[in-house]
Amino acid sequence: QVQLMESGGRSVQAGGSLKLSCVASTRVYENYCMACLRQATGKEREGVAVIGRDGVVEVADSLKGRFTITRDNAKSTLYLQMNSLEPEDTAEYYCAARWYTCQELSAVPRFPYRGQGTQVTVSS
Repeated sequence: QVQLMESGGRSVQAGGSLKLSCVASTRVYENYCMACLRQATGKEREGVAVIGRDGVVEVADSLKGRFTITRDNAKSTLYLQMNSLEPEDTAEYYCAARWYTCQELSAVPRFPYRGQGTQVTVSS
């Protein structure tokens, strides 16, 4: 079992940047596949980015070039850097984890561990 806690969400103007953090309560963080997903009001959850134990990354096509996912295994922390934010990025953002093996981005909403979320609101 792993517990995840996100932080860093807030209101920001379009064009701005945010960096979300997700701290995991586990001593074997390096063995988890980590990911971010989001859910906008009235929409289904969607995978944003995933990073494997080996550091291999997949980012949603629509977000490439603006969003970057990284991990710091020494700090058991996942980061999502979001640049050039748009009002369409407004959503609750979650981190998620899966033991050992990663799956494709479309499977991220079904990862077994998920944090409580942090709200990102982008105003025009």
